[in-house]
Amino acid sequence: MKQRIFMYLFVFSILLVLFQYVNSKRVFEDMDNKLTGYKSQLKKYKDSVSVLQNDILEVSHFNLDRNEDAISYFEDAGYNIEELIPFIKDELYKLNEVKGEHPIVPYAASEGRKMLINTVKMLNHKWIIADFSDGEYWGEIFLTYEITENKALKFNLVEYFLYPFD
Repeated sequence: MKQRIFMYLFVFSILLVLFQYVNSKRVFEDMDNKLTGYKSQLKKYKDSVSVLQNDILEVSHFNLDRNEDAISYFEDAGYNIEELIPFIKDELYKLNEVKGEHPIVPYAASEGRKMLINTVKMLNHKWIIADFSDGEYWGEIFLTYEITENKALKFNLVEYFLYPFD
């Protein structure tokens, strides 16, 4: 009888070990498949981040914040860049408040509206691109600017266009 109990215990232990092995193998294969999927996703995400970083570098090429020569130009003239850039943009936005037609935008607004400058991008220490709109018509302008000897800001309209209306 003792022998039978040991034999049953032995067979039961073998079945238990076999069950544990099969179950562990299935769990391991499942985890391996998940890991392989995660690795492929990680590679795809790294490629996407790389493409986005390249796009950001390309888009920010003409940007005063990244143009060391333009920043040095202002610093050599004794200006603080953190104060000067917002000042120049604010002065351009203040022109939106002038009564009547906009002093820089060369187009008249439609139906009692007013052309307003919406977005300003400073390219370097001399050039600005801005877009304008009256809510119905919109366009873009290319400006030059300079700071005169008496610290006054002077804008000069160089080029402009109005998008066609459908």
